[in-house]
Amino acid sequence: MPKSIIISGPPAIGKTTISRGLAKEFGLKSLSGGDVLKELAEEQGFKTQGDDWWDTKDGMKFLSQRKDNYEFDNKVDEKLKKIFLEGNVVITSYTLPWLVKGGIKIWLAGSHENSAKRMQSRDNMSFQEAFDIVKRRYDENKILYKKLYGFDFGDDLKVFDVVINTDGLDAQTVLNTAIQKVRELI
Repeated sequence: MPKSIIISGPPAIGKTTISRGLAKEFGLKSLSGGDVLKELAEEQGFKTQGDDWWDTKDGMKFLSQRKDNYEFDNKVDEKLKKIFLEGNVVITSYTLPWLVKGGIKIWLAGSHENSAKRMQSRDNMSFQEAFDIVKRRYDENKILYKKLYGFDFGDDLKVFDVVINTDGLDAQTVLNTAIQKVRELI
């Protein structure tokens, strides 16, 4: 049984869906790094209801504030490291795979178009609006994590045990692939 599993990848690629599915399959807890970051946003007075909060104007405003104040990200990452070390958890995180050793690390790859289609369907918005949000979040995260930790988000994948290209695959197929890969690694 894996001690901990980390799911990472670009925005709106299906990390939460795969995390929950793996947690159910292997009897682990599921935790989103974004939820921990939302708790900090709430402490700043933001109303963070809904899984799609990051894609709202307030979510984007908070993301912009993070560019000037790394305290939020550092707090989240420190908390996630502790939870990771306790074990028995599947964590979704943009940064954790580069910050810890051990566990099983899975990168969900896919195009911005693929992510935008997911977001368009999930959040009931136009494709162009979804694409613009996905691209902005990806680009801003890439810059933030390079400054904060020195790694190339989305390009430096050598820390991952598994890379799954999600383009053209439905969620169940991606989950089945992830389950199979985890079984091969435990």
